[in-house]
Amino acid sequence: MSQANHPLILIRRVRSSLRIAFLSWRDSTHPEGGGAEHYIETIGELLTGRGHEVTIYCAAHPGANPHEVRRGVTYRRQGGRFGVYPRNLAALRRDERKHGSYDAVVDVQNGVPFFSTLATRSPVVLLCHHVHREQWPIVFGPLVSRIGWFVESQISPRFYRGRPYVAVSDETRRELAELGVDADDVTVVHNGTDVPRALGVERAPDPTLVVLGRLVPHKRVEHAIDVLARLRPDFPHLSLRVVGHGWWHDRIAEHAERSGVSDAVHLLGFVDEDTKHVELARSWVGLAPSVKEGWGLCVVEAASHGVPTVAYSHAGGLSDSIVDGRTGLLVRDLDEMTRAVRRLLVDEPLRSTMARAATAHAAAYTWPAATDSWEDLLQHLSSSDDARMTTAP
Repeated sequence: MSQANHPLILIRRVRSSLRIAFLSWRDSTHPEGGGAEHYIETIGELLTGRGHEVTIYCAAHPGANPHEVRRGVTYRRQGGRFGVYPRNLAALRRDERKHGSYDAVVDVQNGVPFFSTLATRSPVVLLCHHVHREQWPIVFGPLVSRIGWFVESQISPRFYRGRPYVAVSDETRRELAELGVDADDVTVVHNGTDVPRALGVERAPDPTLVVLGRLVPHKRVEHAIDVLARLRPDFPHLSLRVVGHGWWHDRIAEHAERSGVSDAVHLLGFVDEDTKHVELARSWVGLAPSVKEGWGLCVVEAASHGVPTVAYSHAGGLSDSIVDGRTGLLVRDLDEMTRAVRRLLVDEPLRSTMARAATAHAAAYTWPAATDSWEDLLQHLSSSDDARMTTAP
């Protein structure tokens, strides 16, 4: 069900100013911050621009202030990888006792939710970017993986039964339904697309592949390196540009060295926004070999520069952010990925046709439209909760 026809998305109404809390594992300043954090922060900043008050409760990390206001959004940071959950629930409870309840609390489930209803009587909506079934064993050991998946697949759907959900793709909505979440409780609010920069930058003269994202195991940047190694005999000037940073950097560099293509693999690390957009604009083809994505912000950012992306069809929301055969290609395995990239490199008319379609596709998803949907949903939750309290005996 699209965000436009979900029962919680209502016709425009006179709005009241809301106090909104987001509970998130990380924020974008965290070394492991990524697309999920960009999503809530962009929505939060736009909501504050509309007169609402937004606080994001998230993990502490070295160099970050425990309390900070950035672009109108308040950040409250406490706890580490696991302590972020109890520490922020306690902070939420303290803040509500001191300043009154929030009008809405958004519980961001990054594998494991915060179980925020244990700490607040405010109306709660659960935000799920994607289901982590495939990621648990890649990121954690066997024991933690089994526990994490049990919590995500068994406990969370029961704990939040009947409460509203937001998913960022139709595929995530479908996967939540497989876990027992009522599909009618799930509103789909896609990511927006950042306004592209570096317009007018020409494509690189030599064939160039790009991967955009955090350097962590489940992003499988190694697959992009494998594609490069397989194609390089036929495309001697082919290169791969990897934009992003993360703790898996050294393993990726080692893989490039073992594959004999380290001279053609450029690990650029963290770059500023302007540089990121230049890299996208110069690229010929994007690769998204991730195990799972909720939506695929990297795909749509590349598309905004007319860059088609090749990704795996079974990787969650990537099957939503890529229109197969029009804005990119969806494949089943590494062999098909290699053939798809080869096809795009040699077929310039096809690449140009996909570039035009990708640009138009990206332009259809805007952050203001996504914020409209969130604002409608949160206003409805707040007014419904007020009505329940007013009529309660």
